[in-house]
Amino acid sequence: EVRQTIAAAAPGAGRRGIRDWDFGPLPRTLQQVRAGYTVTAYPALVDEGDSVAVRVFETEAEQRSAMRAGIRRLLLLTLPPPARFLQGRLSNQAKLALSRSPHRNVADLLDDIAGAAVDKLVADAGGPVWDGEAFAVLRDRVRADLADTVLAVTDRVQRILAAAHAIEQRLSRATSLELMGALADIRAQLAGLIYRGFVTETGVGQLAELPRYLAAIERRLDRLPQNPQRDRQLQERVEQVQQEYREMLAALPPARRADDDVRQIRWMIEELRVSLFAQTLGTRYPVSEQRIYRAMDAAEER
Repeated sequence: EVRQTIAAAAPGAGRRGIRDWDFGPLPRTLQQVRAGYTVTAYPALVDEGDSVAVRVFETEAEQRSAMRAGIRRLLLLTLPPPARFLQGRLSNQAKLALSRSPHRNVADLLDDIAGAAVDKLVADAGGPVWDGEAFAVLRDRVRADLADTVLAVTDRVQRILAAAHAIEQRLSRATSLELMGALADIRAQLAGLIYRGFVTETGVGQLAELPRYLAAIERRLDRLPQNPQRDRQLQERVEQVQQEYREMLAALPPARRADDDVRQIRWMIEELRVSLFAQTLGTRYPVSEQRIYRAMDAAEER
């Protein structure tokens, strides 16, 4: 009821099917006094796949998450498609690697790559904008660097997919019953790294770390037959941290789960895997179970 009341005051509130910024400025907040109380709502653009809509949210965290995706979609709708940048620029090896993704097809993967490229360029430009004039400026800035960024991300993604495919081939040849628990854990880890939409969800910056995570899986597979018991002990340590993380996510409001401090914990767990199973590869920063638990505590207290 509160949302409906405040939505009525938002410019373009409830509008759907938007494919360009053809409406007035979007306020950061909306306030109305109802029954003597000041109620605040947070408008944002919402990604609806082939268009965007204007909606209001109850929290700033929800607004932030929706606006990031909404601006991305509106830019993608008004910029050249990513396939245009890549025509004639992909080797046969790259095309083969891209075809092995969990996406519906290569075009679907290229859309995912373009989403990650746009997110990076928007962040470089200072983040989402809130009016049509600023959107036009942002679109010009993104357009200027989009082709080069898409090409760079595509190159990184094809290398990641090639490494993931090599791991999948090794997993498919493994038959030892003694190793089934570890192999199932690796398959689950791989599915959490490489999935439809992983490029945009992971982000351009974090994509640079995926080859190291995949190399750590290769090291683990190399050593696994030599000492399965030791591997199991290390796996149990990771599983304990993962369980705590799942419980923390379940207790957080949905919008908070997309915040950077919460997402970072997910990558800390990947770094923990590197430190346990492939220590010689090195971690991006010092990591341990205790550091991860402290990060969880801090996220829950926010």
